[in-house]
Amino acid sequence: MGAALGGGQGLPPARPRGDRPVTHPLDPVPGGTPRQKHSSKITVYVSDAELLALEQARIDLRAGYGVAVDRGRVVREAVAVVLADLAEHGADSVLVRRLRPDGTQ
Repeated sequence: MGAALGGGQGLPPARPRGDRPVTHPLDPVPGGTPRQKHSSKITVYVSDAELLALEQARIDLRAGYGVAVDRGRVVREAVAVVLADLAEHGADSVLVRRLRPDGTQ
């Protein structure tokens, strides 16, 4: 096995991708989990200011609350929160109010 794949020069062998647990992305995960494989992928374009705010939130979570997560995890949790709010509150949800064409909140 080559060094680039792990196992060379005293490195442990690379962990096969199928060895990671696959969970439903909206299942609550207390205390965080290590990186895990997800079954689907999307690309989201954000402004520089939005990316900076996301990175700052990630840093704040780590520095202020001891929660070390990557930006993807923050985004998945935010999506889960807003979808739960939509399911519970429908037309009165934060998502509907923010996305209304007339901007009424």
